[in-house]
Amino acid sequence: MDAAKWQTETGDNVNNHERQYYTAGNRNAALDGQGHLVITARRENPGNYQCWYGRCEYTSARLNTAGRFTTTYGRVEARMKVPRGQGMWPAFWMLGNDIGQVGWPNSGEIDVMENVGFEPSTVHGTLHGPGYSGSGGIGAGYTLPGGQAFADAFHTFAVDWSPNAITWSVDGTVYQRRTPADLGGRQWVFDKPFFLVLNLAVGGYWPGDPDGSTVFPQQLLVDYVRVSTDTGQPGGSGPITGVGGKCVDVAGANSANGTPVQLYDCNGTAAQQWTVGGDGTIRALGKCLDVASGGTADGTLVQLWDCNGTAAQQWRPRRAGHRQPAGRQVPGRVRRQLRQRHPATHLDLHRSRQPEVDGDPLTSGPPQRRV
Repeated sequence: MDAAKWQTETGDNVNNHERQYYTAGNRNAALDGQGHLVITARRENPGNYQCWYGRCEYTSARLNTAGRFTTTYGRVEARMKVPRGQGMWPAFWMLGNDIGQVGWPNSGEIDVMENVGFEPSTVHGTLHGPGYSGSGGIGAGYTLPGGQAFADAFHTFAVDWSPNAITWSVDGTVYQRRTPADLGGRQWVFDKPFFLVLNLAVGGYWPGDPDGSTVFPQQLLVDYVRVSTDTGQPGGSGPITGVGGKCVDVAGANSANGTPVQLYDCNGTAAQQWTVGGDGTIRALGKCLDVASGGTADGTLVQLWDCNGTAAQQWRPRRAGHRQPAGRQVPGRVRRQLRQRHPATHLDLHRSRQPEVDGDPLTSGPPQRRV
């Protein structure tokens, strides 16, 4: 684990009426020697910890990147396997870096993934801000088909974040997109730096408390956390130029599915700012560069579409300065000149694959509590 970017928080959380005490060290957050960070919730109190309700009944861990890593725009994703059981509340989320100055919810909060134990097949993605926080947050849920439970396997939870738009997906399937138009005139507070948070809560207003059916310990397994962006500033990674020095452009700066991608005079707008994701996608306006209907015929339209993890959205370099989708010829043979000043950032849980750091204690830092 990269202690230069992550730190643990300690203490309880009266704001959500959570029942656990978040500990430092490696008893509740450790590396398993197989490349995973494991956050473990236990029914115990070895340190006689005191919580808002008295002597704490549970321990767990919460980590954040406050003061160590922030991002603005791009793709933020984590591949995780959640715990199961009544009262479990795993979450992967972000807080505005100005929370210390403006407080919550004015800082903004982007919940990439939350799961509550009584909904084993459903996760939620939510925005919180001034006038739309707590139970009034704006979001949606995603439910696995066929009664599958998220605790049965690893899944990838992501947001694609651009100026004035955030899109949520699970395993490449987009399930909601939010813009300022969804706020009913309330303030959009998501065009600034945010830091990341990972935690496993026990109990609280939303999930309810554990009961006799809840088995402990429970674990949140994190395979990786990945942020694909450039400098954290608006505009993504840069333009892609083609014939005549013109720029690859989203027609009319329209983010609707099926909008054609064209060549146009370079103008520096968001419609010409492209980010190369660590997952093989190329993105603008919160969506992916897509080959229409996965076609392979000459002249097949290249368009903007919700990111969905299909082969029609997978691009790879063939030679220096050139990108095309795997197995396909890009109409016009657009030449890529992407001025990416900073590559995709891995908030390196993969560094945990080094055996010599297994079990090392994590750095302790002050909590940034959510209301």
